[in-house]
Amino acid sequence: MDVQDIVYAELFTSDKVSAVDYFVSGLGFSKVADAVETDRSSVLLRQGDVNLVVTSGRGTWRFLDSHGEGIADLAFSCDDPVAAGERAVAAGAARLDSARGTTVVSGFGGVAHTLLPAAARPGEPLADGRRWTPCPPTPTATPARIRLLDHVAVCLAGGTLDWYADYYRDAFGFSRYSSEYVAVGGQAMDSVVVRSASGRATFTLVAPDPAKEPGQLDTFMERNSGPGVQHLAFLVDDIIAAVGEARDLGVNFLTTPDTYYDLLVERFDGDTDRIAELRKAQVLADRDEWGHLLQLFTRSPYERNTLFFELIQRQGSRGFGSANIRALYEAVERDRLTS
Repeated sequence: MDVQDIVYAELFTSDKVSAVDYFVSGLGFSKVADAVETDRSSVLLRQGDVNLVVTSGRGTWRFLDSHGEGIADLAFSCDDPVAAGERAVAAGAARLDSARGTTVVSGFGGVAHTLLPAAARPGEPLADGRRWTPCPPTPTATPARIRLLDHVAVCLAGGTLDWYADYYRDAFGFSRYSSEYVAVGGQAMDSVVVRSASGRATFTLVAPDPAKEPGQLDTFMERNSGPGVQHLAFLVDDIIAAVGEARDLGVNFLTTPDTYYDLLVERFDGDTDRIAELRKAQVLADRDEWGHLLQLFTRSPYERNTLFFELIQRQGSRGFGSANIRALYEAVERDRLTS
């Protein structure tokens, strides 16, 4: 019954053409298949082991009115979808209607989880009840840099973090991997990382401290009308090249002040050449006992400025250190105050 993989992330959008173009032209995804249903149509995009489904149409309007463009479904593969659905309901999930004959349960906010057989691994045809029609390979302007979905960042209401961490444990077999409390000025946030037993599905759950001043997470909750996916993190092998290519093709990233890199020299043993390379690319860096981690966050390409994306490169690093989480918080906060 435990979750094995995130089979796909499904984005609901009012402008499917622009949304697909962002991923194909800017981030190197390929268009794989189309599916047309009574009240919606979808495009399956793929890069490495990442499947993205971009969907628009009348069936998405209620979600879009409430939350804006964003992730509406994170599909899980598991050994027994029906039993997994029953376990999720026992843990507090709502069973959702599905016209495709699949088991679907609630996750957080407006985000659902479609439960699929474990054979539906990333890279294989989707077995989610849709009639997918293969389409000719789409040429991309950039090499395929993305290997897999490293993690999903989920923004929750203050005071609910423990409940959701326990829910994903009881419903899907996730376990707590790490936790952090980050204070920035008068604001603060809690985070808990939960991970499937397979290690292939990871959620970073974040929530504002309700005892502190409102900040970016509160703004997200207002714009999104509740909890939702804040960002998807894509693992790459060469982040400098990936960022450079994506930036040249129109992807906008958050900026990093020069003072960040002045302090980074001390943290990275005086490797000035490497720091200069990171400074030029505006890439952030962190380290833990296993190695280094490099990352950069995009600006949201959507009108309500909620969902965005991350490119991440792991050089031995396994976790989510406090400097890493703080870097995200501070980068988004700077962008919120200056945009």
